[in-house]
Amino acid sequence: MRASLPFLLVVLAGCTKEAAAPQGGGARPPAVVTVAEADSKDVPVYLDEIGRCAPRETVAIQAQVSGTVTQLHFADGQDVKKGDLLFTIDVEPYQAQLDLAKATLQENLAQLELAKVEVARAKRMLATKAGAQSDVDAKEAALGVADARVKASQAQIEAARINVERCAIHSPLDARAGQRGVDPGNVVVPGAGPPLVTLERFDPVYVDFTVTESELARVRGALAAGKLVVEARSPDSDEVRSGELTFLDNDVQGGTGTVRLRATLPNADRFFWPGQFVKVRLVLGTKKAAVLVPARAKQINQQGAFVYVVKKDSTVELRPVKAGQSQGDQVVVEDGLAAGEKVVLTGHLLLFPGAPVQVKP
Repeated sequence: MRASLPFLLVVLAGCTKEAAAPQGGGARPPAVVTVAEADSKDVPVYLDEIGRCAPRETVAIQAQVSGTVTQLHFADGQDVKKGDLLFTIDVEPYQAQLDLAKATLQENLAQLELAKVEVARAKRMLATKAGAQSDVDAKEAALGVADARVKASQAQIEAARINVERCAIHSPLDARAGQRGVDPGNVVVPGAGPPLVTLERFDPVYVDFTVTESELARVRGALAAGKLVVEARSPDSDEVRSGELTFLDNDVQGGTGTVRLRATLPNADRFFWPGQFVKVRLVLGTKKAAVLVPARAKQINQQGAFVYVVKKDSTVELRPVKAGQSQGDQVVVEDGLAAGEKVVLTGHLLLFPGAPVQVKP
């Protein structure tokens, strides 16, 4: 009985090993993954910033004559055209001044004609020896005074006419009116009080943004090569509108170390609104034949970014890469990968260098 015990233990051990061995000779089954092929195409090189919209033109309407506002010719928030009547100020005092100036002109013109006649008479008398040179001189001086009075009256008429015209306040541009600052019955004085109304032109629209001092050299270099495209979109929309960089400030802001820039964008449909914050992309150039992979292929470990590359023998290689800028749902690979190589998109958790894989369609 004791002699058969070692034989029984050996048999049991053999059965245990045979049961533990997986089918296929103990090899680990391949990990199921999905893959994508690295692409190659031209992509933009850009800077992403946050900007703010500003109106193309802003005009604060002020009264140029004193008086009582008698009429309002627009509604708050209304679109107005250049030349549209906005306010009317009581014109009667200025019309009276104009009428008085015209009457004074007629009087001075009559005196001027009389002075001309007297000069002519004095000269005839001097020619016949019946008058003196001093008399001629006096009459010519009086003629000069009369002529000066006529010119002064003409100037008074022009000044009065301007004041009459200024009683009707017109829009100087196509714009959208803001909230009015006065109502009919209010007395206005030039240079005093809030604007009567503020007008803003929406098309085109400015987009103001900044770049850091460290990016200034890149921006200047790209700008020297030609016009730069600026793309903008509101934070709650994927619609992108394009314009042109039209302003680069002449100094670096001391407190922030940034430089102000401005783009001009078409805005006929008022897609952008003054004061609105927008996402801005300043396109500095184009990177030719860039290698791109889906962004989800890129992984991160302690050494940096990497991708799993599927080799011809259906095993994977951990490939360190230098990742560049995002391009939508793709990312540029600056170094470490060639176009056409296949990278793993899903199934990373089961992978290690040299692991066998099964590519899922």
